Amino acid sequence: MRTREGAANGHRFAHPGYIAIRSVPGGRVGLRVIVALLALMVCFLRQPAEAQTYPSKPIHMLVPYAPGGPADIAARLIGAKLTEAWGQQVVVENRPGGRGYIAMTAAAKAPPDGYTLVMATIGEVAITPVLFKDVPYNVQSDFAPISLVSDATIVLAANGGSPFKSVRDVVAAAKSKPGQIAVGSPGQGSVNQVVIEWMGLSTGTKFQHVPYKGSAPAANAIAGGEIPLGMLASSSVEPLLAGGRVRALAVASAKRSKFGPAWPTLQEEGVADVNASTWTALLAPKETPEQVIAQLNAEVVKALNMPDIKERFAAGGVETIPSSPAELDARIKRDAAQFGIIAEKANIKSD
Repeated sequence: MRTREGAANGHRFAHPGYIAIRSVPGGRVGLRVIVALLALMVCFLRQPAEAQTYPSKPIHMLVPYAPGGPADIAARLIGAKLTEAWGQQVVVENRPGGRGYIAMTAAAKAPPDGYTLVMATIGEVAITPVLFKDVPYNVQSDFAPISLVSDATIVLAANGGSPFKSVRDVVAAAKSKPGQIAVGSPGQGSVNQVVIEWMGLSTGTKFQHVPYKGSAPAANAIAGGEIPLGMLASSSVEPLLAGGRVRALAVASAKRSKFGPAWPTLQEEGVADVNASTWTALLAPKETPEQVIAQLNAEVVKALNMPDIKERFAAGGVETIPSSPAELDARIKRDAAQFGIIAEKANIKSD
């Protein structure tokens, strides 16, 4: 930092490369003024510098599941676009197991510099924390939201040879035989189970929840007549519809699915309030610089709006849902609060 004194009038003045400093009585420069100026310069320059240098090395994107699932596919599609845009490799790391604890804990403990991210699902951020005790991470205090990524429809499906032709048929049967009508799901503690219990609460009855190890096994069980009903991802149901082995009765979301516009919603069929789907979202460790979060959000939203990315997601029956960090934060809080109420009222066991 330099100053220059005007020859003509003895005043100090500023020109490019100089900062003007006013003299104080006695000819001494106010030290505190200089310190304050320096502090302001540091604060002003810091964020743009981070923006200019990020990313300067590979980014690691953690996934709480094995390759091939919705979160993994989302991570690889978005990772490829970030690599293309920034010229820095995005490395997708699958760390399955422990209800997502392994990947989520690793992300929570990573340096908050934008170089470790996690592609989480509704399960890790809005279901597990309200159903299970001793979860080793806290969504609000350990993570910074970046953007919602994808959304998959949940479908109430019936075996093609079953007597269930509508949601009303299902509800009537459940009321006549409380707790005896079996409905399959991808597993204990899944959002699908929460929707089954929610449907029971909304209709004043009770269903028999039958958990499977994944949506595909549950769908095959329905198609084979092992169980009459299932609450499953549309991507698992859709391949079985053409042959009549399975029929879709309704979707759990408040709006009809673009992938099955003829399917009514549970709300349209008289099941009040039920509104849920399976979504994925990108998160970073808490305290990641705001400018880095903004850069990530802008690039992710840009990628999710690209026609080729939309088509790739749609091929799997999934819709892209880009959002702001604030919108993702609100979605997490809303779903967690709602699912917590359902879990308590339905006495959903976490074991």
